[in-house]
Amino acid sequence: MSDVAVILINYNSSHHTISCVESIFSKTNTKLHFEIIITDNCSETEDFNTLKKFVNKQSNPKLKLYRSPTNIGFGGGNMHGYQYTNAPYVAFVNNDTLFLNDCLSILKKYLETDDAIGVVGGQAFKENGDFMISLDHFASPMREILGRSFLEFINPKKYPKRKKAYLKPITVNFVPGSFMMLRRKDFESVGGFDRQIFLYYEETDLCLRLKKINKSAVLVPEAKFTHLHGASTGKSIPIKKELKISLLYIMKKHYGNWGYFSVFAFLLIKYGMSSIIKSKNRPLFSLILKGAPMSESLQYKQSLKEV
Repeated sequence: MSDVAVILINYNSSHHTISCVESIFSKTNTKLHFEIIITDNCSETEDFNTLKKFVNKQSNPKLKLYRSPTNIGFGGGNMHGYQYTNAPYVAFVNNDTLFLNDCLSILKKYLETDDAIGVVGGQAFKENGDFMISLDHFASPMREILGRSFLEFINPKKYPKRKKAYLKPITVNFVPGSFMMLRRKDFESVGGFDRQIFLYYEETDLCLRLKKINKSAVLVPEAKFTHLHGASTGKSIPIKKELKISLLYIMKKHYGNWGYFSVFAFLLIKYGMSSIIKSKNRPLFSLILKGAPMSESLQYKQSLKEV
């Protein structure tokens, strides 16, 4: 049995997935028993076949590929891969990452030091080697309305600086979903990823639920990786809409009606004003005006493909 199950999602970016897999195998200590499970999130046939050919060529029992008949998003894709694992530790890794050292061993070892730690993440770097923010504060009415910098100023202990390079592990609100590791028992105790969320804020939601059972999140800077941010999603209007849909969903789920309506009103004013000058913001304003309902999510605007 594997000690660590690594779950990747591929969506029309097989070249990134292949590079990511190669970096994991090359950087991970051979003494660590691990497996890599890839969920193909209904990529185009050519992209899927490229990835399938690569996996078959490896003939490695540690590497497995499964395909979903639809794009089920970040949370759904990870849960799809998760069902094929039974390792006591699970790492969710974006396919646009490249390990720079033995991240899996480092994070697993740190998790083993304290049962009160629910999730750990490593330090990300840009493709050119520059520092990348690798921690964040919970999405909340205060964060959305007042901003991250204000929160860091008024309560630096609760909201550690995001743009600071840390040398030692530090407890944070949450670590980004680009690379996070948890114990299987903790992940299952909070119900895993919320499949209702198609894209964005999945890690916020997960870490908020872990916090409710007194499990913390820790950034472990010793584990280093490169993150080619947004390689498979881009910044289109539909993606920006998805961001707002997930945000308002999180507000209502964790902060109730008052949290939802306070952020809803803030976004309504913000995009209502900006759309007067910037026409590109009008689709976002229209979405928010309707309350950014889940029915507008991309997950409900696709058709089945043959697996």
